[in-house]
Amino acid sequence: MDNIVEELQKTELPDFLTEREKAIVQYSLKITKTPSKMTKVDVDALKKVGITDEAILNIVMVNGYFAFVNRMADGLGVELEEYWSKK
Repeated sequence: MDNIVEELQKTELPDFLTEREKAIVQYSLKITKTPSKMTKVDVDALKKVGITDEAILNIVMVNGYFAFVNRMADGLGVELEEYWSKK
């Protein structure tokens, strides 16, 4: 699992991802880092690889939930469990 995370953090997406998976990762990165720059073009890129409106909504909700939880934890000064702090 650690290797997959490391690969996803590189500038270029790894070759083992399908085009569909790459589109999801690219969309997720953009909505996480620069949500105000999202446009119809971003949604169309997902639809082009066969992702449905319902699945796009789920992608947005999962990204939003993770952002929310991280901000809550950071804002409240929650510290990671010992397992995660060793990573």
